[in-house]
Amino acid sequence: MRYTLLTVWLVGSLFPVTLPAQSLSPSQLVARAYDNQNGAASMTTVSMQVIRPTWTRAMSFTSWSKNRDLGLMRITAPAKDKGVAFLKIKSEGWNWLPTIERVVKISPAQMAQSWMGSDFTNEDVLKEASIINDYTHTLLGEEPVDGVVCYRIEAIPKPNAPVVWGKVLLWIGKADIIQRKAEYRDEDGALVNTLFYRNVRPLGGRTIPTTWEMVPARKTGQKSVVTIHSADFSARQPDSFFSQQTLRVSQKHEPTS
Repeated sequence: MRYTLLTVWLVGSLFPVTLPAQSLSPSQLVARAYDNQNGAASMTTVSMQVIRPTWTRAMSFTSWSKNRDLGLMRITAPAKDKGVAFLKIKSEGWNWLPTIERVVKISPAQMAQSWMGSDFTNEDVLKEASIINDYTHTLLGEEPVDGVVCYRIEAIPKPNAPVVWGKVLLWIGKADIIQRKAEYRDEDGALVNTLFYRNVRPLGGRTIPTTWEMVPARKTGQKSVVTIHSADFSARQPDSFFSQQTLRVSQKHEPTS
């Protein structure tokens, strides 16, 4: 018996057991979907189209992340925005404006504002992991999204949580635990934005949604589309990389992996 227990302990230590989706709580499903998409660390190259009824604007940027608390993003195009950068450390955010050579802290009141003129808010970009820690989660049932059977989960802010949304509804693939859709609602429950996660495919050694489409509920012909072009989930920058000093560093001096 002693040998059997030791063997079980060793196997469990060397090969950690991954709980099946059916055994996960709603909060664990949300956390697993986030981690499946982001990994423990990453570097991605991304483009975004801001689409309006009479015009379209394109933007490119490089983004680094580590765990759930650290993130840095730098705009690489167009020329007028090149070098603008954003830093996230836990729930706080800072913005580097190269034209005035200043780091500006993003206040809680600014979290609801548009990020770079898009349909994403500052909170959507800088506090993405907030959906794990600042909300309670309830499984409402199952529902298909684009032909994929998904868990439908309601996320309600915890008391005094510093968040923008009154409620978020999440659709997470039942088979792959990949997020497929999210609805962002105000304090009255009215739909504000819907985020569609599409083009799920292998990239950087993971299977992730490579197109994110944010569509406002009451603005016809308007949306913002993010496309992930490359991803490196082995890019583990030291914690010191995610600093205000790095915000000020010229892009050409930043590490690429």
